[in-house]
Amino acid sequence: MTNCKKTINSLLAIACILLQTVQTASAQLKVVNDKLPALQQAFVDLRFGMFIHFNIPTYMNQDWADPEASPSLFNPTRLDCNQWAQAAKSANMSYGCLTTKHHSGFSIWDTKTTPYNVMNSPLKRDVVKEFTNAFRKAGLKVMLYYSILDTHHKLRPNSITPAHIKMVKDQVTELLTKYGKIEALIIDGWDAPWSRISYDDIPFEEVYLLIKKLQPDCLVMDLNGAKYPAEGMFYTDIKTYEMGAGQKVQEDKNRMPALACLPINSSWFWKDNFPTTPVKEPAKLVNDLIIPLNNANCNFILNVAPNKDGLIDDNALASLTEVGKLWNNKGPAATLPTLDAPIISHNLATGKPSNSSWSDDMNIMDFANDDRYTTSWVSNATVKNPWYEIDLKNATPFNAISITESHPNINQYRIEYFLNGSWKTIVNGDIKKM
Repeated sequence: MTNCKKTINSLLAIACILLQTVQTASAQLKVVNDKLPALQQAFVDLRFGMFIHFNIPTYMNQDWADPEASPSLFNPTRLDCNQWAQAAKSANMSYGCLTTKHHSGFSIWDTKTTPYNVMNSPLKRDVVKEFTNAFRKAGLKVMLYYSILDTHHKLRPNSITPAHIKMVKDQVTELLTKYGKIEALIIDGWDAPWSRISYDDIPFEEVYLLIKKLQPDCLVMDLNGAKYPAEGMFYTDIKTYEMGAGQKVQEDKNRMPALACLPINSSWFWKDNFPTTPVKEPAKLVNDLIIPLNNANCNFILNVAPNKDGLIDDNALASLTEVGKLWNNKGPAATLPTLDAPIISHNLATGKPSNSSWSDDMNIMDFANDDRYTTSWVSNATVKNPWYEIDLKNATPFNAISITESHPNINQYRIEYFLNGSWKTIVNGDIKKM
């Protein structure tokens, strides 16, 4: 297939074209996609959980730690994950999620992949193990957070090696084989504007399928998913919204299973002023966040940061108790609509030669296949039958097509591919009949 062409009978404004070949043909991916709707529904039904940012930054009064900070800093002398679990129970939360590794690369589990880990700290205890055991004992489900960006190990833009990819896969394998059932792996520092590590630098599809192979029921959540259009699953099983960064789910329009996150304090990791600074008010947490988000297919995860001793501060504990008096999980949320499977593969159209009918001013054809959703190719309004074409240069198989509009303009469309000297129709579509 050397070309892919789309023709439309109305004004066309294409934000992004994706042509993909899913590597696994297959049986594994079919099983994954068949299971996904039920897992997404179960996640939305959980409604409310606890995020726990606890790592080297806890001891540095900053959210991003020095990547060369000594493991000797990590010394929670009164660490008690059971206290965390009981705090979550007091708020009627249904799960917890722990930062196993943040952006500076310190692992708080007994990993064989690097000496930069908790077993070489004064604690010498596997925090991930203690967390998972404590939360399960309290009847709470378990999720884990993992950062792709790793400044200690030089896993940064323009520096990524095969050894880095192996480390990511080995660390994910440890986390999903040593600690029992993990409901979700929340991944950060991937395809974010501040990390600049693309889904090709660390191959998303390979990591995604590894996770599903190790734990087929484990949801994959990329915390930077809000940069993609709200109407589809792009490189994630759950749409994510970091509210403190200005990302907000459209409560009146959202159809996707979603996650929104916010800290109970002013930032994610514990700071010296947290014990004496008011936390978010329980009534506002319930009425302004939990309830409206839940009504919009969105699970809310509230970050509660343990202090240097490894305990949650009294003011946060008191707030959580009050939340539990005001709110409880009333059971399954509204049934989610039928959704398409997530996009997980490399975009074959990126940077390939493109052509089109007359464009509108500076919005020329090259903006539709730059793999960015903030730019678009826009047809000139006088063109009655706009068309857009991607030249893949060589015969290239693909089995998934995604075309995203900047605005809902298209009524009818036809997608064709060029093979053996002629155009062949893949699909004739009518938006009004969908």
